[in-house]
Amino acid sequence: MKSTTRTDPVPPSPHTTKPAGWSELLGGRNGLKALALTGAVAMHAINVHIVTTVLPSVVREIGGLEWYAWNTTLFVVASIVGAALSVRVLAAFGARTAMASALLLFAVGTLLCAGALNMPTMLLGRTVQGLGGGTLAALSYTLIRMVFVPRLWPRAIALVSGMWGIATLSGPAVGGLFAQSGHWRWAFWFLLPLIALQMALVWVQLQPARMLNQPDAAVGGIPGRQIVLLALSVVLVAAASVVPAGAWQAACVLAGLGIGGIAIMAERGAAARLLPRGGTSLGSPLGKLYAVITLLLMGTMVEIYVPYFLQHLHGLKPLTAGYTTALMAGGWSLASVSFSGATGNRSRTLMWLGPTLCLAGLALLAFAMPMAFAGALLLNAVALALIGLGVGSAWPHLLNAILHCAPPDEASAASAAISTVQLYGMAVGAALAGLFANALGVSASTDPQVLGHAALWLFATFAIFPLLALVAIRRFLANH
Repeated sequence: MKSTTRTDPVPPSPHTTKPAGWSELLGGRNGLKALALTGAVAMHAINVHIVTTVLPSVVREIGGLEWYAWNTTLFVVASIVGAALSVRVLAAFGARTAMASALLLFAVGTLLCAGALNMPTMLLGRTVQGLGGGTLAALSYTLIRMVFVPRLWPRAIALVSGMWGIATLSGPAVGGLFAQSGHWRWAFWFLLPLIALQMALVWVQLQPARMLNQPDAAVGGIPGRQIVLLALSVVLVAAASVVPAGAWQAACVLAGLGIGGIAIMAERGAAARLLPRGGTSLGSPLGKLYAVITLLLMGTMVEIYVPYFLQHLHGLKPLTAGYTTALMAGGWSLASVSFSGATGNRSRTLMWLGPTLCLAGLALLAFAMPMAFAGALLLNAVALALIGLGVGSAWPHLLNAILHCAPPDEASAASAAISTVQLYGMAVGAALAGLFANALGVSASTDPQVLGHAALWLFATFAIFPLLALVAIRRFLANH
């Protein structure tokens, strides 16, 4: 085992590598490799939004309304476990078999959901789906550095992350079509032939002979203690949404965050780690970057209440409110694709401009959402777009920096940890949003005055997260 007093050398700057154009990434064999990575993420992401759309139809047919929220909770917990184990699966089986196995696991979960006759079977299917999907998402980021040359990394990162924006726009439409026609099961059957085609593509394109780099030879044992602690942390935090409002919710969140802190302490002294060296320390480059990712995603999770506020404060129909909220995802995808080619000072500027735009967007939401004057709805739309543009403009450069800052012998762990950190930040952010919203009276009243007050304080409070992200990225850039 390496000495724990080791001082990591200053990593090379991620801002000096000139990225290639989109034509080099999407043309020829590179294009097929890109499809092999992004297609798997797209199916995982679209599935998330399809299931959200069809779940009301599911419970009407098979029952289990009291377990409604656990379809998401178990999916997220299993996704975190899959992401955490992905680097070990990659090292043990290689890129092609690891990705194909994750797709197979995802297919099994999808099949269980399609044929579910009761809620326990549906929850089992969602758990298996999450395990396969979390592994797929982590592998897609990890394989970027193995499949493409460094100048293609920012473009590939933007393409992979942009799949989530596309899923936000297309997933509800696909799920809505099946649910509205009374055939929610076909929303799952629909995915199976796509998974089979994706598996064939992966098997051909991720052949060892076509890989630029192989998985890290030694990644250590399985960090079982940290994985269990993280999973328990997410379950407790998520449980805040299903326990009675008030003290029990606060207790669940505090206990979950406390166990998350214990997981970080366990990680620092563990022989088998989830994160690369320095990943849990705010004094290290990687620690700052992971903190920025977590904080940005926590700040965006107030979006789960935006459709509710738009319907009750501005009179929008559900579909219109949903697609207005999707401006955030659209802005993310647009900015990721548009600004991924920036280098040098432009790249550095985008890394701090991203949290700044998120901060401005949340501040504007806090102002405009409670207002009833003409033009308030337009201001809300602008605010949502600003938040998405902020995350998307910084995202490829944050992730590119992680790939460059990682110790060479832990590059796979560093990239796989992106999905683990991302999922954990989203789970905690969603739970905190629910806790604050309920404390402000959202669940107890539809009075516009109460909801307006709640919207003001919810968005204003969550603006703290991009503010902290801005501080962290400024400190990172001061030394890089």
